[in-house]
Amino acid sequence: MRAGRLTTNALAVAALGLAGATGGAIVGVSAIAQDAPESLLPPGFDDPEPEPAPTTAPAPVPTAAPVGPAPVVAPAVPGTAPAVPSGPVPGSAPLPPVPQISGSDLASLPSIEELEDLSTDQLDDMLGLKPKYDIPPAARRSLSQVGVLGPQEGGMATAALAQQPASLVRAILSGTDTPLVSRWGHIIMRRALTSRLAAPASMDPVEFAALRVGVLNRMGEFAAARALAQDVDTGNWNESLRDEALTAYIATSDPVGACPLVRLQGVDRDNPQWVMMGAICNAYAGETALAGSQLNAALDEEIAPDIDILLARRFAGAAGRGRRAVSIEWDGVEELNPWRFALANAVGEPLPPALLEGVGPYFARAGALAPMLPLDQRALYASRAAEEGVLSARAMVDLYSAIFADSSVGGPAGERAQLLRNAYVARDVSERIRAMERLWNAAEGLEANPEAGHAAHVLTAYAAARVPPDASQSDKAGALITSMLTAGLDRDAAAWARIVEEGSDGWALIALASPQGGTASLVGLDTFADNDSSEEQRRSAFLVAGLAGLGRIGNDERRAFEDQLALDLDRETKWTRMIDRAAQVRNPVMVALLAGLGMQGNTWSQMTPLHLYHITRALNSVGLAAEARMIAAEAVARG
Repeated sequence: MRAGRLTTNALAVAALGLAGATGGAIVGVSAIAQDAPESLLPPGFDDPEPEPAPTTAPAPVPTAAPVGPAPVVAPAVPGTAPAVPSGPVPGSAPLPPVPQISGSDLASLPSIEELEDLSTDQLDDMLGLKPKYDIPPAARRSLSQVGVLGPQEGGMATAALAQQPASLVRAILSGTDTPLVSRWGHIIMRRALTSRLAAPASMDPVEFAALRVGVLNRMGEFAAARALAQDVDTGNWNESLRDEALTAYIATSDPVGACPLVRLQGVDRDNPQWVMMGAICNAYAGETALAGSQLNAALDEEIAPDIDILLARRFAGAAGRGRRAVSIEWDGVEELNPWRFALANAVGEPLPPALLEGVGPYFARAGALAPMLPLDQRALYASRAAEEGVLSARAMVDLYSAIFADSSVGGPAGERAQLLRNAYVARDVSERIRAMERLWNAAEGLEANPEAGHAAHVLTAYAAARVPPDASQSDKAGALITSMLTAGLDRDAAAWARIVEEGSDGWALIALASPQGGTASLVGLDTFADNDSSEEQRRSAFLVAGLAGLGRIGNDERRAFEDQLALDLDRETKWTRMIDRAAQVRNPVMVALLAGLGMQGNTWSQMTPLHLYHITRALNSVGLAAEARMIAAEAVARG
């Protein structure tokens, strides 16, 4: 074999020596190396430190041996080897023992072909060279506080949970496993979860972050979940945070965002999604050929349905010079999953209309914020996102403004954009109100969700606030005030207090949402209850519970209406005792988390007046009165 090429065994020995760089093998090589080249450092940089002065008397220096004539070396005879002096060479040291490699060690080492197929990341992992962190020590972030909203940015108190029992916080976050019925409850829950918080004293901060990211994912707040996960250095992630972060990355159509995790912690070979992620990350790390061979192998081994692997191949092929034609065939695909939705959106692959019909709420929450989707498709998803609190009123106006500016967007989305414009700029107030009513009625008639009309009220919130209070429009006041309160425009709503009729819907909403407070009249309560056509007079029960929680009704009046409506707001449960106790100690974060725990559900029919009473009273006690008023008004409007 020519010089410069290694045999398989030689390469294996070199790899084993590199893996044991802390042992004696490397030392042995350096001991027999040639003389080092002359140092390029300035004098003194590589000189050894001077020996410290001895503390005891120095040992006597032996006298030198008598100097005699140098030994005569016989001249070398041509054709013969020079004479070598016998005996030890002065100043020489014994060589270290050569490490022994057994046959089993050699058999376990990869071959040349296997080494060529390994990525740089896999080779580093095999040789123990993969770093734990991908950022230098000076740039690593502390885990003492994790979150994206500081107190000066609207976040809640940093140390609010520091002294709370870890078991209680864990139970609350783990138990919040469904979205919330209240849009305003969703908003305050998101604010609490994304605040920059210290973990409970006996809880691992990474576990605390993973629990919060999990709740955000289950609420459909995928962008917030991704941001919270990224506030923890990837090298500190545990398995739970890893899985929740991957859920957020896929939901935001951002598979490459998970590559630092995949490159640092490796690929879970038992999970097909992780195997495909590993190939995608190799492609975007410049190893496109390796990524292609890995995805080909995945296709041959059928580790996942063909459509999933083909989408991964299309996405990986967009990296660098790895572009290649990949034909995506949807024939035979009967189910849409998060992976397919994310990859198809990321590569611009249109999804078959049949797969989009009747899709679950997950895809609406994920698609509402996907900037690569067509505007009319985003508008379809935005209704649920706005109704649940993922999208604000301003975000809805921005979306439909873009739709109005794009003349190519027609259909229902284009019509709604034109109606929204009329709701803002029509010269006649009546015409503006009629445009809003058409939006409200169309949403209620076209959507399968019976509460989807609330999203149209979110869309028109600022347009409704532009309508001046007018007695001639008093019959429209309830719907207009409902729309204003979806954006928290309580002062604009309160301006209608002298216009609305006592006991009407508008009167009830102002009685709850007005920032001025006051006591609700008994006549108004009686009138509202008499006109209430909701099932089991649920709206009247919510009105009494909200007023009692906000302290806007006397105890005697409250008890009278409790008897009339068959309520028992004094009943205690484990949850009511916990949220009342959190309010007593003035802990807004704990109150917000417990409120979210108590507002889980799909419709307001799952909400009880007992829960509403304790939630509004607790929020009002800890300085979150505005949120308490909005939740109470929302309960009456949607109950």
